[in-house]
Amino acid sequence: MTILDCRETAKSIRAYMMQKIQTLADNGLRPKLCIIRVGERPEDISYEKGIKKNCEGLGIECEIIALPENVSNGDFIEKLNSANTDESIHGILIFRPLPSHIDEDNARHMISPLKDIDCMNPYNLAKVFEGDSSGFEPCTPAAVMEIIRYFGINLQGENAVVIGRSMVVGKPLSMMLLKENATVTICHSRTRDIQKIASRADILIAALGKARVIGADYIKNGAIVIDVGVNGAPEGGICGDVDFEKVKDVAGKITPVPGGVGAVTTLILLKHVVEAAVRRHECNLI
Repeated sequence: MTILDCRETAKSIRAYMMQKIQTLADNGLRPKLCIIRVGERPEDISYEKGIKKNCEGLGIECEIIALPENVSNGDFIEKLNSANTDESIHGILIFRPLPSHIDEDNARHMISPLKDIDCMNPYNLAKVFEGDSSGFEPCTPAAVMEIIRYFGINLQGENAVVIGRSMVVGKPLSMMLLKENATVTICHSRTRDIQKIASRADILIAALGKARVIGADYIKNGAIVIDVGVNGAPEGGICGDVDFEKVKDVAGKITPVPGGVGAVTTLILLKHVVEAAVRRHECNLI
């Protein structure tokens, strides 16, 4: 069994970005991210701090628009429109879910597709389903594909099973795997004989959001296991959807949690900011 230490993948992405950021700087340009956060959810604050720290290390400017939980829908839309039209901003990230009184569907349609670095706008999501790489892909599925490429994992004709059907991970990731000529099966909570289907997979990707629900009986001997889950572990800390200790002796290759997909996702987000800056200024670097 080989543990796929995705921190190495993250280092590769960071080095790539540093080169592009330097070229932008040589042209008097600096990529800029705008985060729009409503309320003070601890998980949002933690994610925001991680993004900001990475931005500082890379030389990406980061503006945070922190709005109160009771902000009106009108005021929220005004801030979003302002970020859309601000020429200094290259990428916009809206923390979700939004409070119920904010029209999230309207926000999804209003965010500029050119600045939509986490594929919130249906226009960018449609591109993923069409196999069009000119838009921005959702960051977590893009991180999975980056890991697959980094470790030289062949997808051509392979039987890939994705457990999870959300529009955030499962569905777009399945389309991205199909684009690379994998044979894809999507499983979910209503799938009959899910363990039997999963145990035939050459590549199993777990994106359920349930701690350690995937045991050894889900894994074909020698299969590649990619764990997208980030859950609170009963003993403290975090764990994935895969029961690592039970699966590690069956799998051929496996991503850990922590140190797996999550280590790459934030850098994919910032890579999209850099790409947006390059596209905006027509530097033809990527």
